[in-house]
Formats: sequence, C-alpha cells, structure tokens
Amino acid sequence: MSEFWLISAPGDQENLQALERMNTVTAKSNLSYNTKFSIPDFKVGTLDSLVGLSDELGKLDTFAESLIKKMAQSVVEVMEDAKGKVPENLLANGGLKEKMKYLKIDLKSFVTHFEWDMAKYPAKQPLVSVVDTLAKQLAQIETDLKSRTAAYNTLKTNLENLEKKSMGNLFTRTLSDIVSKEDFVLGSEYLVTLLVIVPKSSYAQWQKTYESLSDMVVPRSTKLIAEDNEGGLFTVTLFRKVIEDFKTKAKENKFTVREFYYDEKEIKREREEMSRLLSDKKQQYQTSCVALKKGSSTFPDHKVKVTPLGNPDRPAAGQTDRERESEGEGEGPLLRWLKVNFSEAFIAWIHIKALRVFVESVLRYGLPVNFQAVLLQPHKKSSTKRLREVLNSVFRHLDQVAAASILDASVEIPGLQLSTQDYFPYVYFHIDLSLLD
Repeated sequence: MSEFWLISAPGDQENLQALERMNTVTAKSNLSYNTKFSIPDFKVGTLDSLVGLSDELGKLDTFAESLIKKMAQSVVEVMEDAKGKVPENLLANGGLKEKMKYLKIDLKSFVTHFEWDMAKYPAKQPLVSVVDTLAKQLAQIETDLKSRTAAYNTLKTNLENLEKKSMGNLFTRTLSDIVSKEDFVLGSEYLVTLLVIVPKSSYAQWQKTYESLSDMVVPRSTKLIAEDNEGGLFTVTLFRKVIEDFKTKAKENKFTVREFYYDEKEIKREREEMSRLLSDKKQQYQTSCVALKKGSSTFPDHKVKVTPLGNPDRPAAGQTDRERESEGEGEGPLLRWLKVNFSEAFIAWIHIKALRVFVESVLRYGLPVNFQAVLLQPHKKSSTKRLREVLNSVFRHLDQVAAASILDASVEIPGLQLSTQDYFPYVYFHIDLSLLD
C-alpha cells in the first residue's frame, strides 16, 4: 500500500511500553510495518504561537499535497507517449545518508527512512521561520509551475488547432498538405485555377457541366486531386474576369468553390509551423535514450530502490564525467524541471508532516517536549480497521473520553470541534502516496 499513518505518543516509560505492545500486536497480526520517525528538537516558543502554527501548518499541508499532485499530473501529461515510465520519474532526492544525498530514491523509501534536512531547514531557528521557509519555497514552485504549464498548454493548443485543420472535411480542413504547385496555373495575368468541392453523387454532373457554368472556362481543365467520404476536390481553370459569375452558377448546382489561392510561401510557412510545434512539444519531454542504471541499497527490514540520476545542478559522488554527460541526455526542459521540483515539493511536504507531529504533540502532551513519533505502513486496505482498533485500545489511556467515543460513535465529546472520525487519543496524520489516483 502507498498509505502511511504518522502517529505519536508521550515518551514516558508507560507509553514507550504501549508502543512496544503496539509493535508486537501489529507484527504478530501482520497489520503494518512500523518504524521510528525521527523529528529534531525545535525551539518551542509560546503555546499561543504553537496554536497559530497548528492552523497554518494544516493549510500548508493541504497546499503542499495539492501542489505535488498537480506536478505529478503534469508529468503524466508531458509523458503522454510513455505513461508507463511516469513512476520512475516521480522520485525524491536522497538524504538517507550523507553519501547518498544526491541520489534519487522512490517515495516510499524516502518516507520510511526520513531524516530532517538540517542544512535547508535549520532546527535551531524559531519554528515560525522554518514554516515560513517551507511556505515560500512551495509558493515559488507553484508560481513557476503555473508559468511553465501555461506555456506548454499554449504550445499544445496551437498544435491541436493546426492538427484540427488537417483532420476536418474538405470544406474546413487545410489544403496545404493536399495541393501541389502542378495543380495550378500560376503567374498568369488572365487565367486562374479554382478549387471546387463536388458531392460524390454529382461527379458525373460536374464533368458534363463545369465547362458551361460560365463563359471563358478552359476546356478539359478539371482534375480530381482529393476526396473524403462526402465529396471530391476538383480543379478548374478559367479567366479571372468570370470568377464571380462562375461561383454563382456553381452554387446553383450545389458545387462549392473553396476560397483558396496557391501561395507557395504561405504553404511553406504553415508546414514549417506544424513541424516546429511538433518538435517543440516533443522536446519538452524527450526521455533519455541512455538506459537508467539501477542499483539497490538495503536497509534493515526494508529494501530501498535507488536510481543514480543525480542532482541536475550537482553531480553524485563517484560519477565520471562521461556518466554525468549521458544521464538525462535528450530529456526536455519541462520534464527535467518537473522532476527536480517535484522532488523538492515532496520533500518539503514530508517535512511539514514532521512539523505537524511536533506541534500537535507539544500541544497535546505538554512541556517539556517528550514524545515518540512512529510511522506505520498498513499492509493492506482490509487490515486498516483492525489496525485502528489496536491503536485505539493501546492508547486509550491517553484520552478516556475520546477513546470511549471512538468505540461508541453515539457518545459526543464535550467541546470537541472535530468529528470523532478525525480525532484519536494519540496524535495522528495520514500520508497518501497515491498521487496519480
């Protein structure tokens, strides 16, 4: 499953024993895989400031999750011709160990082996400053995402409009890819070639009558150059002075003259525009032709899949110049930006989860700061109900009223604003990595 439960309980002896009981029961019943979730000691400040931060972090959490889902969807759209490779492009920078800092790993492994990034978000700073840094970082990524996706969508729209022109019927579609220079009388002061759409049922009538629809029509000048399900596109050559008369008579006979005059420069420009847009769109993606070298690093009880793609701005340790040149070869600018900034946004999101656990634990369990955070990964969807019952039973002593209300939904908690479905005796936050659902 791609679902995680991030919980915390007080760090005193009684509750550490409760955590051990939880681990024993969940392991024995094969309910979840549990690991400690390390959170540094922050400068707490006042309880009033923590209450304000709790609200702000809740909003920032929602914003961050929404942003990374948008970015994941953008990767899907850019990789429309290779959607099966999307997951391997939604990775997170390392941070598991210093030597692995510039490697990229799968999202589950990053969450399971989370370590706070002290360099980017110093724990010695006031909590308000750390939260502000995260908020500004995500806001900048969102701004850049809007700008880049808008440019890409404009490109797609322009290309789709050109493609639509070549997919319509003979009345609406572009003719630049159908006609050729040889179909027209060009450079004549007196003669001009028109294009006429004739219904399929009227081919014979056209052949019999086109020369007499007007004076000064060149005999035997018609030729069928294209047709669709409804009719055919015929040429006819006549004197310029009778164009309007010919159009009127043609309309009376249910023949339609297309307003088209052969302009070699315009046709060349349209074809080049189509080629350019196709090329530009393709270049935004362009997956590497270099096979990704996959290694693996195994942690206790958990295997971490590692893809040595490296940080685009800084090479991974031990890489040769040739490896650095080859990796990412052919990868388009939009996909490259999405991969790098998806990783940044995802990492920021998990840091926000850690901050929420810290703030809520202090507000719930009081000072001095003393709690233990644990990450649970339910083994399967069908076991989540049983897992919740185990947690509620093990930590029931933390809030007897809340625990009782959870076991008996008919009991209301006086003064509690949240629904009983959102409140538990222990601190709880949900992490869902199903970003493409």
